[in-house]
Amino acid sequence: MISPPANTQIWIAAGVTDMRRGFTGLSALVQTALEQAPLSGHVFAFRGRRGDLIKLLWFDGDGLCLFSKRLERGRFVWPQADSGKVSLTRAQLSMLLEGIDWRRPDRTWQPAMTV
Repeated sequence: MISPPANTQIWIAAGVTDMRRGFTGLSALVQTALEQAPLSGHVFAFRGRRGDLIKLLWFDGDGLCLFSKRLERGRFVWPQADSGKVSLTRAQLSMLLEGIDWRRPDRTWQPAMTV
């Protein structure tokens, strides 16, 4: 897993993306659709139409990195909006990459009620 610095922002590009795009195409999408700088050090996430493939674009200070992951079963949870961007925390990104619904994670325990 990538380990961006603690203050790195993570952005999801809402809607579907043509997964044939590489460095240049996704960088252009970051600039036009997300209105961000691809070399800002932020992480940008894109999902294809079927929902089983995700690509992450990240500038680590030395160069532009392109990561991709395809789920064998299931789909990546994505916002319903057709356009725009959504900010995630690092924990939400980890859940997203594992195929977990990052919008409503369930606790495996309930905190004790104090009276």
